[in-house]
Amino acid sequence: MHQPTLPLSQDLVLIGGGHTHALVLRQWAMRPLPGARLTLINPGPTAPYSGMLPGFVAGHYSRDQLDIDLVRLTGAANARLIIGAATGIDPASGSVRIDTHPAVGFDSCSVDIGITSDMPSLPGFAEYAVPAKPLGPFAARWEAFRAASGPTRVAVIGGGVAGSELAMAMAHALRGRPATIHLIDNSTILSTLPAKSAQRLRDAMRSLEVVLHENVRVTHLSENTVHLDGARSIQADFITGTAGARPYPWLAESGLETHDGFLVVNEKLRTSDKRIFAVGDCAYMAHAPRPKAGVYAVRQAPVLFHNLTSALSSGALKSYKPQKDYLKLISLGEKSALGDRFGVNFAGPWVWRWKDSIDRKFMARFDTLPRMQTPPLPYPRAKGSTAALGPKPLCGGCGAKLGRDALAQAVSTLPPSHRGDIVSLPGDDAAVLTTGGARQVFTTDHLRSFWADPAVMARIAAHHALGDVWAMGADPQAATLSITLPRLSDRLGQRSMTEILTAADQVLREAGAAIVGGHSSIGDELTIGLAVTGLCTRDPITLGGAKDAAALILTKPIGTGVLMAAAMSGTARGAHVAAALEAMQQGQMAASHILRETAEAMTDVTGFGLAGHVQNICTASGLSARLTLDAIPLLTGALDLSGRGEHSSLYTNNRAGFSNIPDTPKTRLLFDPQTGGGLVAAVPEARADETLANLRDAGYPDATRIGYLHSGSPGQVSIS
Repeated sequence: MHQPTLPLSQDLVLIGGGHTHALVLRQWAMRPLPGARLTLINPGPTAPYSGMLPGFVAGHYSRDQLDIDLVRLTGAANARLIIGAATGIDPASGSVRIDTHPAVGFDSCSVDIGITSDMPSLPGFAEYAVPAKPLGPFAARWEAFRAASGPTRVAVIGGGVAGSELAMAMAHALRGRPATIHLIDNSTILSTLPAKSAQRLRDAMRSLEVVLHENVRVTHLSENTVHLDGARSIQADFITGTAGARPYPWLAESGLETHDGFLVVNEKLRTSDKRIFAVGDCAYMAHAPRPKAGVYAVRQAPVLFHNLTSALSSGALKSYKPQKDYLKLISLGEKSALGDRFGVNFAGPWVWRWKDSIDRKFMARFDTLPRMQTPPLPYPRAKGSTAALGPKPLCGGCGAKLGRDALAQAVSTLPPSHRGDIVSLPGDDAAVLTTGGARQVFTTDHLRSFWADPAVMARIAAHHALGDVWAMGADPQAATLSITLPRLSDRLGQRSMTEILTAADQVLREAGAAIVGGHSSIGDELTIGLAVTGLCTRDPITLGGAKDAAALILTKPIGTGVLMAAAMSGTARGAHVAAALEAMQQGQMAASHILRETAEAMTDVTGFGLAGHVQNICTASGLSARLTLDAIPLLTGALDLSGRGEHSSLYTNNRAGFSNIPDTPKTRLLFDPQTGGGLVAAVPEARADETLANLRDAGYPDATRIGYLHSGSPGQVSIS
């Protein structure tokens, strides 16, 4: 018997993509709680694994090997990922504040944000140093620094295990070029380790020529300089710090019980608010205080998963009992390591191999993720249903549009407008209305969700709908929204609607428009549509009007369709998906203001792909186009995915009718449906360079001349 899908009625919010939460997400992918909506909030699309950081710094691992891909992980868990940093929890309202996003409500919440090694009390640190934590920004800065050449000097502030491990890794990474590594501490280096282990690490550092500065106080930093007491100083081109690891300040401002700024938790991993849990380095286990170590975070995961699902379903909670001691495996720069437990130490390449095996085994858990199985097709079934279903799951956004031929044939059955105050030009997405002597453009657009965060979808949908107004050189005026929500409890429905309206309103206000109404309904999935009006103070720019020899200028890279299709299948890299989402949320107001001064014809690049929309300009203007394939800007990762056969469900329909264009991974992207795509404009050749320079100065670095128009068969598009 068919089991009904439960409406979502409880919100579980995970703050931070730390090791514990990553493992909880993996468990959720295998055993989700029906009726619960899961959200992860993290500053970036990936989360570095701390155990492999020294190996990454030394050059033994790539950045890809270091990072847990949270886009793939949340996709497997059917969870939404909010890319942004939490800035506070308000227990009174049951919400989390985020720097990039409307506040998110919760019924249960867990915090796993780690710690920071930023040192605000050290003058100059924020300006001239790179804290070792958070790991993501540190890894990016080190990767860029290591890629340079020539003599270099590095200073590490903090002589504990973390600082010593980093210093040795840096010394190994910079071998072969003149380099000096300084390790600085205000007491004895490695004083927290047993004496024998500390001595072996000191010997390893000396063999790598790490310069030790003990029992010295850093007074302040200036550019490329660490200033010590006694008017001494150390010159350094890269300064980092592992000392003074501290909790994020907003934890103490939450009203929850803290210990030295860390969230106090009991044996159930609960804070002083029973709805809120905390794990990893940001938590203080009052029942069993332990040093900050990743091993505790990893072992908290099964207990946290059980307790979160129990809290959401009124079940019994389990207790977490940490082990008294743990195995410490410390990298020695090269592929050698030291082990220490219960005061016994051992070292050598075999210890590195052991550590490497443990780390790779941990990361392998996130390489092969469970995916929801597609149910078998019913049998018997109507003729043609399999062909209509297509070979790929239906995409969202513009990838879910009706094919252009079917749409054109349906539209062609409509009689011409009988009103004299409406001008609707063939192919243009917006109509021009005349009201009391004023010219107004009117358009509508609607997107099927392809990303689980409704606020992000609202921003993309708003920018996407505004594209038709910007393409005609008009200024946005008013918008109504049409929103379909999946089945939710009233409380979750209100939360989702608030996020959508807040996000859409921000985009529209920045564009000069206002929300004036709308409609909502409940359905199978999230869809967001906008009807938008705009005012024209000059003649609107249409598809027609382009002249022979005009240059074609594109304001944004293409590739969103293939990237989001690959995100659905779990094959896209999270960082590439995040970049595509960011591109879709870039507004076109400044670009429109620049292009409307010179454009002869213009449109936005959306569902029919770049080739299809260029063809629309050609057809309306009675010209042909030649595109310079290698000049067309692509989103990172799109070409590789195209080469691996990934494409949107609308690709085949968009490709039809372009038999003169050969089939290659790059040409396939010409037919990739774009959601929130850029503007493509025909500009007089004499004004092209000036226009491009203005676009790039206005924040469109990928704005490019992609080809030109010429006399020939109307609607013909070719490549060179």
